[in-house]
Amino acid sequence: MADARQVAAKFVEAFNAHDEDRMRELNAEGTVFEAPGDVHIEGREEATQYAMAWLRAFPDARLTVNNELVDGDWVTQEFTFEGMHEDTLSSPTGDIPATHKRLTGRGVQVFRVKGDTVADTRLYYDQVQVMTQLGLMPEPATA
Repeated sequence: MADARQVAAKFVEAFNAHDEDRMRELNAEGTVFEAPGDVHIEGREEATQYAMAWLRAFPDARLTVNNELVDGDWVTQEFTFEGMHEDTLSSPTGDIPATHKRLTGRGVQVFRVKGDTVADTRLYYDQVQVMTQLGLMPEPATA
């Protein structure tokens, strides 16, 4: 049995390699996944397809873990997501056609690991930052 840090690292490696099969293996059969936009997903395939939607929309997408905290079965990672928006991104509010703009966003993901798989994922990112960088919202006013 791998420790939680190893499982989380393997998941980030699989994401960065755009390895759908490996991400599927690393998601537990009954995994629970939550993300902004009231996303609540249950199941290995459904959680894998959420990640794949981002990878299809951002074919050069990459996560860089900047900070990590591990406590027992829990891993919290502060990360930077970078990629060029080259295809449609399916979101809870509808499809976002390719904008051909680069996204560099910060986020946090919290994994609960059970055995050698991810049993729970809680993903947090700034939706306004994403929409602004993709040119779908005006830049916020500065003081």
